[in-house]
Amino acid sequence: MADIKGLRVAILATDGFEQVELTEPLQALRSAGATVQVIAPRKTKTQGKIQGMNHDERGDQIAVDAELESVKPDQFDALVLPGGVANPDYLRINPQAVGFIKHFGAAGKPIAAICHGPWTLIEADLVRGRTLTSWPSLQTDLRNAGATWVDQPVVRDGLLVTSRKPDDLKPFCQEMIKAFGDQRLSKAA
Repeated sequence: MADIKGLRVAILATDGFEQVELTEPLQALRSAGATVQVIAPRKTKTQGKIQGMNHDERGDQIAVDAELESVKPDQFDALVLPGGVANPDYLRINPQAVGFIKHFGAAGKPIAAICHGPWTLIEADLVRGRTLTSWPSLQTDLRNAGATWVDQPVVRDGLLVTSRKPDDLKPFCQEMIKAFGDQRLSKAA
């Protein structure tokens, strides 16, 4: 397994995230030694927590470690974007969230996005010329934004890791940790 001990990772999410697409990467990253913070915009329905979903049913509320307004993207080494339908739809119309995501692309930092999470990558103009996967309903959006969409459990294009759905979480988490570790190795070289 890649060495990501001490790596600072942001998970950007808001109400309506697919619960396991946040909790499983969070657990995998922490188990591998990363320092992870769940970041959310201030305007969530339950202050200090965001509402998870289990597909179309309410899941658990997850504690937010920091509000988006109180952090800077340069405080983090990598970014995770969980899916769920509402979560990325809310984030992609939030200029501050889009700017936060754009920073990671511009700085050459690794990003991992699953399910509907790539919607936010489209808004941040980070998919043009890249190969990605996602929940199948996003394939036309991704192609229209200049990406090559493929139907695979996990796709890595440089430091961008994407996956389709909760069933793909195991290979997604493995490739995410590998990409995050590879970035650390390239910075050290």
